Amino acid sequence: MIYRYSDKRYLMEYDLCIELFKSFDLNVNDVVPVRNVYMVSTDKGEKILKKVEYTIEELNFIYDVLTYIKSKFNRIVSFVKNKDRNIYTIWNGNMYCIMDVVDGTECNFYNPMDLISASKGLGELHKASEGFKSSLASKCNSGKTIDIYKRRIQEMEFFKNIVKIHEKKTEFDELFIKDADYYIDQIKHSIDMLNNAGYYKLCSEDDKIVVCHNDLAYHNIIISNGEAYFIDFDYASVDIKVNDLCNFINKVIKNFAFDIDKVKVIIENYCKTNTVSKRELKVLTAMLNFPYDFYTISRDYYTRRKEWDENVFLDRMRKKSSYKDDREEFLENLQKLCPL
Repeated sequence: MIYRYSDKRYLMEYDLCIELFKSFDLNVNDVVPVRNVYMVSTDKGEKILKKVEYTIEELNFIYDVLTYIKSKFNRIVSFVKNKDRNIYTIWNGNMYCIMDVVDGTECNFYNPMDLISASKGLGELHKASEGFKSSLASKCNSGKTIDIYKRRIQEMEFFKNIVKIHEKKTEFDELFIKDADYYIDQIKHSIDMLNNAGYYKLCSEDDKIVVCHNDLAYHNIIISNGEAYFIDFDYASVDIKVNDLCNFINKVIKNFAFDIDKVKVIIENYCKTNTVSKRELKVLTAMLNFPYDFYTISRDYYTRRKEWDENVFLDRMRKKSSYKDDREEFLENLQKLCPL
């Protein structure tokens, strides 16, 4: 079981009262922490207990997504309903849900067969979600990427101003300020690329819109009998499918020094179960040009979104700064693979 000390404080907020489990008609034999949830051994099999930090409307959105997809693609997580037939129980002011455990092993991006299975599975997941509609505006993100990128530029400029007023700059500050303008220019270039690729027109075409998972890390993809199962839809939204492809590619390539061959494998196998047009490839190229890693570590540091020690932030920034040349080579190769 994977249990990170960074999750300890969050896990301590759980109420593991036996009555909570009884509300789901479950008798518990054992409870084990796994990341920020608990694996629960019950009289009805292995389950996952999750404390929900978002609204009931957002939880219902996820349930509606899973229900819609399951009619065509069943390799996704399932909720357990409580005695009142609800997918959640409010207990001591907190909202909890329980899900069935998906048997299998976490996807290993270093294993070529796992990567192929995950890529094919993502294509199937997207195909099954085509046509899903939601009235929840916060979960409908199609057409919002350019505006999001513009806000990211404003944030990066704000972080630069924070560094400027620091009389004594940290090593993180020095690394950030050294590359900030370079990456701000990359974001601006991504916006130009999206406009030139016809981003808004693509977003107007229903067959390009799907449910995007948006957190395709290795531990959210379970491999069982050579097939990919998908769990943890907390960040799911309705968007163009290449947005999710971008998320998946970014999760993979950062572990392989931005190897362009990994992108080829992902796209080739995704297209065995779905399609990606030339116009979509152009938009995907623009999205991959966005410096997600540098922006994220900078945001997390200057807004203190992560409760990490200074040395953890610094170590991660050093790592991200060190592969700048690899990333430049990757973007050059990407332009050859998906020319604008």
